[in-house]
Amino acid sequence: MSALIGILGGTFNPIHYAHLRLAEELAEALSLQSVRIIPASIPPHRDAPRVSPHDRLEMVKLACAENARLVVDDRECRRFGPSYTVDTLRELRDELGTQQPLCLLMGVDAFAALMTWSRWEQLFDLAHVAIAQRPGFVLDAAALAAPLAGQLETRRTEQISELHMRPAGLLVLCTITALDISGTAIRTSIAQGRSPRYLLPDSVLDYIRQHQLYKDLDAR
Repeated sequence: MSALIGILGGTFNPIHYAHLRLAEELAEALSLQSVRIIPASIPPHRDAPRVSPHDRLEMVKLACAENARLVVDDRECRRFGPSYTVDTLRELRDELGTQQPLCLLMGVDAFAALMTWSRWEQLFDLAHVAIAQRPGFVLDAAALAAPLAGQLETRRTEQISELHMRPAGLLVLCTITALDISGTAIRTSIAQGRSPRYLLPDSVLDYIRQHQLYKDLDAR
């Protein structure tokens, strides 16, 4: 069985230290060989960002440049139409083989909303799921919709080694450092002329300033 690979998707508008810390801590906790960072071109669950997929991809490349374990994957930026995770996982599965262990990384909020994702039940056929918890954002199984709670109950494991022994199908909860950073707050700060320094890598902030991104308060 090949080493476990993590998958972290998102708009990354812009990428910031909370994204990077989640990837780093889950990579260590789960003994991931690598984490593929995959910016979405058109997110299905929110308004399309006004910052282009190209600019968001370039910022991700800058943020990940000094960490060899973070691999930038541009497939969703090259794909036409909405960026559905199930399609991305199918592509990766076709490329890497049926026995390659894959693990989809996400936060508590994303997992709680998983039933709104396209073909969400198929995700477990394609990858494991790791849910990152932090203080104030702890998964409440009792608050989940019954189908999702059922998936959590039947698939949850405490044994990280099991994720490496199977290609897909398990759920694991991991606690990570609390970093209360959001892309919305960063965009608002820039639009209002305030500095978001120390919330994101300097290389990303330099790119934002060079290309005059997020100057509009209404920019998404």
